[in-house]
Amino acid sequence: MEQKIQSLKELYEKDFYLWVQENLKLLKNKEYDLVDWENLLEEIRCMGEWYVDRVVDLMADILENLYRWENFRYREYVGHSWVKSINNARNEFEGIFKRHPSVKVKAQERENIQSAWELAVYRLINWFKEPQNHDLAKKYFGRFPTEKDFPKECPYTFQQVMEYEPWV
Repeated sequence: MEQKIQSLKELYEKDFYLWVQENLKLLKNKEYDLVDWENLLEEIRCMGEWYVDRVVDLMADILENLYRWENFRYREYVGHSWVKSINNARNEFEGIFKRHPSVKVKAQERENIQSAWELAVYRLINWFKEPQNHDLAKKYFGRFPTEKDFPKECPYTFQQVMEYEPWV
């Protein structure tokens, strides 16, 4: 039995798909003693975290585009794609929250909003490094911006992430 469990643990590293199939077979056959519980529990934890990670990524999209709209919109016709990105992210939010209501509670936690903001800042910095935005970097910062050029704390609330429309 120990040999079987050890080989399953090795299979986890070598062939994840086969590891899943083997553990599934063991569970269906109620051979619980042979299941690789350590890795199975970690995978279950990761499955749940995937939705939180996705929501943080969507919040980062929204925060990046809200901040860009409010601070770096240099012409009236600029920013329509930013609005579209915000709306698309909000639509995906709604789908996730409808199917997994507890994720909305998790998304509202300050640490997740702050993580999203830090990711948004990273994306904004990289946006200015794109060749077509070099002039904007010079215009707004006199150089390429760094983290120090943006608020350390997220300037938006969760409600603003979900509802704020400065273009209206």
